[in-house]
Amino acid sequence: MAMATCPPSCDTGDEKEDPGAAPYGNFINYYTFNPPENRLSLVPASLLHELGYSDGEATLILDVGCNSGELSVAFYKHLVPQSEGNQRKGKVYLLGFDLDESLIQRAQQTNPLQDSITFIPLDITKNADQLEVYLSQHGCSQFHLCLCLAVTMWVHLNHGDSGLLQLLSRLASISQHLLLEAQPWKCYRSAARRLRKLGRSDFDHFKTLKIRGDMADHAREHLEKHCGMELIQSFGSTSWDRKLLLFKRK
Repeated sequence: MAMATCPPSCDTGDEKEDPGAAPYGNFINYYTFNPPENRLSLVPASLLHELGYSDGEATLILDVGCNSGELSVAFYKHLVPQSEGNQRKGKVYLLGFDLDESLIQRAQQTNPLQDSITFIPLDITKNADQLEVYLSQHGCSQFHLCLCLAVTMWVHLNHGDSGLLQLLSRLASISQHLLLEAQPWKCYRSAARRLRKLGRSDFDHFKTLKIRGDMADHAREHLEKHCGMELIQSFGSTSWDRKLLLFKRK
């Protein structure tokens, strides 16, 4: 770790990079210290079938803040074994996006499933038109499953309470199911402390955030009360003590 005060459970980066250089969580070696298995070990490989996506229609998955794509590819292979993928009448497609264009370029270059997985640069807090285009290209109005894993804190710190709620509302509006992993509040404090120790100014919104405490519960409350979604399953907590929560559109 770059800073002894920043535990690995708070997405700080590894000892080979300056974590302060990734104010949006866009660490260049993220999956070396939080490998895909940390999430995949909790999610059943039969998830798509359990959610009813086993018919002949195309199934669309969205990965929000996909970084360099390792988790996107691993998640796809976990849910769609290659033998099954060849037998399905309706193909499964995954779209991953990140605001860091260099990470997306790496994801595109190392993508082993280019017929099924697409990576694009996109800042969802500014414009989501490309997502609508992708949906229309596949004849769908919503993604069947949206993955939002360890993204909420970075949007919250950089865009404030309104930015966090807008993100959740936007994802809920384009998703039938949403798999959410929200960083706990202790990670916010670590991220802010890290910037101060690097001699940088604090996150613009950190001191004025009113949404604090149990972040997973705050997200659940907003999704259920304002977005027409309901929590249908918790897959437990990752090795970093974060809940994996699955929501469904009512």
